[in-house]
Amino acid sequence: MPSFDKPIVVIGAGICGVSTAIWLQRSGHKVILIDRDKPGMAASFGNAGLLAQWALVPVTTPSLWRDAPKYLLDPNSPLFMQWSYFPKMIPWLARYMANATDAKTRAIVNALVPLLTDSVDQHKSLVRGTPMEKWVADSKLSYAYRSLAHFQKDGYGWALKRDAGFVPTMITGQAVREEEPILGSAIQCLAVLEGQGHILNPGQYITELAKYFETQGGTFLQAEFQDFTKEKGHVTQVHTSQGSIDCAKAVITSGIWSKDVMQKLGLSVPLETERGYHVIFKNPSIMPKNPMMMTTGKFGVTPMEMGLRCAGTVELGGIKAKASAGPIKLIHKFAKEAFPNLTYSSTEEWMGFRPSTPDSLPLIGELSRSGIYTGFGHQHIGLTAGPKTGRLIAQMIDDQPSNYDLSPYDPHRYIS
Repeated sequence: MPSFDKPIVVIGAGICGVSTAIWLQRSGHKVILIDRDKPGMAASFGNAGLLAQWALVPVTTPSLWRDAPKYLLDPNSPLFMQWSYFPKMIPWLARYMANATDAKTRAIVNALVPLLTDSVDQHKSLVRGTPMEKWVADSKLSYAYRSLAHFQKDGYGWALKRDAGFVPTMITGQAVREEEPILGSAIQCLAVLEGQGHILNPGQYITELAKYFETQGGTFLQAEFQDFTKEKGHVTQVHTSQGSIDCAKAVITSGIWSKDVMQKLGLSVPLETERGYHVIFKNPSIMPKNPMMMTTGKFGVTPMEMGLRCAGTVELGGIKAKASAGPIKLIHKFAKEAFPNLTYSSTEEWMGFRPSTPDSLPLIGELSRSGIYTGFGHQHIGLTAGPKTGRLIAQMIDDQPSNYDLSPYDPHRYIS
């Protein structure tokens, strides 16, 4: 097993960073994990908890050209915009919309298949034999539609899912309530996928993964990243607010803040923020049997340890603006429509930042043989793909050949 006198420094302690640290540790490396916050406190904390093996179809399907203006003008759509930020987003949006073609959609789907479709197994492999096994739950996943006709309108996306092996069982009419008693009459169609999974408490899951990493000899340092030192093109130090760390290699897994880390290397990455929201209904009178995706409102519904979490929507607007009322109101509205008999003691709201690239694919790879690796830009699939991303990076660092074509994730597609 490989071992280095100097550690590998992983910058960012969300699911991608913690997973990378654990897989490197299991390969015999000394690892220091750093983050300005406690582990799992950013996007990893507030997501829907879904292990979205089926989330292969990007937002940038060919219909986006028709749908985007309508979504932005419709207060009942799941797409929101901080209009003061819009001018800053124009270059990114132009590159994003350029991917809204059939050929590019299919290329993105093909690239996501190896990264996502074994996600449940990847999470189980990460936690096997540890106390964190309790957080990974097997489940079905139901796409909830107002009618069979609404499901059929999604035929383009479902055809792509079927090609990847995701063939739903269709449930309609009163049988919908037999499958999921929490649903009211507004939902008349379910497309049910078997053999899926979810995390019962994402924030606690990642907190405990980080603690496990420490019990196995790893070091977590709560510190602000400041800069790198390189000698002859190769990283030798990572500088933090708590001092400098001599290192053998470094890994950038800082989510949306990876853009700032990359700027320290003189590299500009087209990474933008999709602001996501969640509402937790505490002490709910009824829970769904399994997680669902509400296609009206575009949010996930997941039974969790702390209550019923409804998480999703997209707001374009950077990281500085305060949370908006619109996405929260939309989740409340469509949750009430779908679950008319739900009562609860209180709610808790949250907003976080998804790091998104123009082609909806993460950056996973080494930067020009510098010893600095990237593992960020996962958009909606960070929790899902975190363990696989960490394992791929560990394999790269150990010069282990991959069975996958990793070129779609190559960070050099956006930087030179």
